Formats: sequence, structure tokens, C-alpha cells
Amino acid sequence: MARKPKYLPLLENIEITAMAAEGKSLARVMMRPEDESPIVVFIPYGAPGDIADVKIDRKKHSFAEGHIERLIVPSPMRIEPKCRHFGVCGGCKWQHIPYERQLECKRQIVVDALTRIGKITIPDVAPAIGSKEAWRYRNKMEYTFSDKKWRTWEDVKSGKIFDDSPDALGFHIPGAFDKVLHIDECFLQSELGDRIRNGLYSFAEEKGLSFYNIKENRGLLRTLMIRIASTGQCMVCLQFGENDYGKIKLVMNYLDSAFPEITSLLYVVNLKLNDTISDQEIVAWKGPEYIEEEMEGLRFRVNAKSFYQTNSLQAYELYKVARKFAGIAPREELSDEEAARFGFLSDSEKPLVYDLYTGTGTIANFVARGARKVIGIEYVEAAIDDARLNSEVNGLGNTLFYAGDMKDILTDEFVNSHGVPDIMIIDPPRAGMHEDVVKVILKAAPDTIVYVSCNPATQARDLTLMDSHYVVTDVQPVDMFPHTHHVENVVRLKRRK
Repeated sequence: MARKPKYLPLLENIEITAMAAEGKSLARVMMRPEDESPIVVFIPYGAPGDIADVKIDRKKHSFAEGHIERLIVPSPMRIEPKCRHFGVCGGCKWQHIPYERQLECKRQIVVDALTRIGKITIPDVAPAIGSKEAWRYRNKMEYTFSDKKWRTWEDVKSGKIFDDSPDALGFHIPGAFDKVLHIDECFLQSELGDRIRNGLYSFAEEKGLSFYNIKENRGLLRTLMIRIASTGQCMVCLQFGENDYGKIKLVMNYLDSAFPEITSLLYVVNLKLNDTISDQEIVAWKGPEYIEEEMEGLRFRVNAKSFYQTNSLQAYELYKVARKFAGIAPREELSDEEAARFGFLSDSEKPLVYDLYTGTGTIANFVARGARKVIGIEYVEAAIDDARLNSEVNGLGNTLFYAGDMKDILTDEFVNSHGVPDIMIIDPPRAGMHEDVVKVILKAAPDTIVYVSCNPATQARDLTLMDSHYVVTDVQPVDMFPHTHHVENVVRLKRRK
């Protein structure tokens, strides 16, 4: 006998009271008259002060999830979203919230994570450093071709006949791997990105080129990546799902002639079932296989497979915070109080720095001028090759890079050979650190740890594991992604005496 579906109610005249993690807002409501206490309901696209009818979509023991069925009284905080795709594409969940308030919310996300998840004693958390550019700030965007354009529920329910193309070039709908929303304009990257994407879409439609069908793994045009560096250099990497050189040549010649701004024009033929290109051959059609980012005169080569912070201007602010917390910032950047607080070191006192999860060595190379030596460790060997190249390009002779598992490399023998680090900079992926890596760090026992994180929740968990040996002295959130709920956070730890 089939189980009867659980009844999920429509709650009327609910007041949304706060912003929450994952870009949602929340309300506390009594689900039933007989309930003894309210339950937290998480609601996307809400704003504190909204009065709304909320349909419950999912109910758990201690919380529920729902959506706004009808907005009765909009919050006075609300502003008009800039993008017409807001609420559908899922990329920017906070466009309806003023940017100053977004920064307040992100600071609170950090506070909540460190105190509720980490359950550790922390100092006052500094206000989040806002992005100098709240729009057009991303240096990298990735788009997907699809032969089945996503229609909104409003369009479908309207019953109207669609006479436009079924092809789409845009973003995957959240939670739906096979559905792509066509994008005409995106305010996250410069206008050049819009022109390239829209021009390519029109050209492909005019020439009758096939768009990818993910379920059947067929179609010529598969994905489009556009990188526009702070230097003005532009990379376009097109992924093809069919090895048809005649058609590939047609497309690449079009991009080359229509957009002279492209300095690095690349393509990939990918016939496998997923879109990852880490194991694929990159073909350079025009220009070098890389573009360059610039930071304080340092040049960083970025290829199609490289990771680089997607907000170039704000990455500089993030790395300056990490350098300051490490005590190796240039004296002119610091107030007298900061120089005393962060232990500013003279040239004769330059420290030995270990940079864990160094990636392509951006942080390692950025701080190298203030260090005696920087040793970077990273699991991905190709990233370490890029890190070494970036050191060579910038004439830095005091860096060493090693590829491999952190717990296997950072042994007693390694530390005895290279020296006990004075400072350790840690910038792990969103999942944070494995417990074994934390143990290795504690054993190495640097005097200062600077922990850079893109996920305050996993950072809080890791800080709990280090709390017996280290005390948190400073916390600085940095906003890399305006209009989203994501926040970077930098924590400075000092070894307990």
C-alpha cells in the first residue's frame, strides 16, 4: 500500500525576521496550534521585514523549508534586483538586499559559524571588507549550451506558443543538471563577456550548428568559458562535443575575426559524459595558452585549467589581509598599532613560511618578498607546475613547491630538513582539512597560523580541532562575491604558551 503523502501546509501572514546561511532568510513560526514552541523555516529570496504567505516544501524535526507563495507586505529593506534573471538562474540570491546589508549579513554568518559550530572563544569579528566593484567583478564565467531551453513555470502555465529557438546558452537551473536557462545579459562579468556569448549564440543559430544534449551525449557546442583578467587580457575556451574539424574551424574563425579583444583562443574536444576538462587536451587556436593577472607588479599566468580567485580586485584585498595577519606586510601598509599587534618583521627577521593547499602558488608568491623562504604544498601536481612557473616568471628565488598528500609530505623528516615554520598559511578547499592534516599542523607547531577559508562552517570545525593548541586572535571576513551568500574569512591564530 502506497504511503500517503505528508501534508505540507501554507502558512499565512508570516514575518521573515533574519537572513540565514546558504543565501536563505528565516522565520520562526508555530506550525500547528498544539505546538509548544516555534520552528525555524528557511525561505529563499526573502528579506527581514517581509510579511508573506509561505508554502512549506520540506519538513524535518527541528526545521522546515518553504518558499514565498505570496508577498503581502514587502520589507522596507528590499530593493529592485538589477538582473531580469534574478530568482530563476540561482546565481545571485541577494540582489534584492542592499549591498551594505549584505556585508552585515556575511559578518554575522562568520560569527554564527565560529561560535555555534566551532564553539570557541573568538575576538570581535571585524566588519566584512566589501568588494570595490559590486557588479561586473568576476574574471571567469562558464556557460552551457543546450538544445532544450528552460522555460519558467509561469511561461509553461500561460499556455502560450513559443516560436523562438529551443536552443540555450546560459546557466544550469539549480538542482537540475539537464536544464539550462538562456542568458541575454549577466552583470557579473564585463560587457565583453556578454558580447562574446551573445555573438556566438547568434552565429551558431544562423549557421544551424547543433547544441549539446546532455542526456544523449550529442551535439557540437558544449560549454563556453570566458576569462577576462585585470590586465585586460581575455581567454575564451570553447568545448565541443563532436570532433568535426570543419565546423570547429568555422566557429573558431568567427570568434577570432569578430572579437579581436580575445588574446588566448582555445578549444577542447570532449566526447566523454562529463564536462570536466582537467584530463582533456587544450588546443590553442590563437595566442598563448594562458592569460596573465597582475598584483603589485607580480604576474600570474592562468591557463584554462588553472584555479585563480574569480574576483581579481578583491583577491588582492584578501591576500593583503593574510599577509598582514602573518606579520610580513610592507611597513607602509600598517598603522603603528597594527605593526605592533601583528609583529611586523624587519628584513633581518624575515620568517620561514609554509603555504598549505598552495594551488598555483598565488599566495606563496605574493608573500615571498616578505619571507626568508616560502614552501608551498599542494595535492595537484599540475598546479605545482604552475606555481613553480609563476615563481620563475617573477624572478622569485626563495620559493619551493611540493606536490602530494599533505599528511604524507609534512613529516618530521620534512620539517627537520626545511626548518620549523614560523608562519603557516592554510587555504583549503570548501570541505576544509582532514583530521590527519590538522594533526600534522599541530605537530609542526608554527608560532602563527593564518587560516584563509571560503567556508566558515568547515573553518569553524577545524578551529575546534586546533583550539587546545592555538587561540584565535583576529577574524576578518572578506566579500569576494557580492549578491551571493558566499564569504571568505581570514583567521589569525597564535600558539598557546
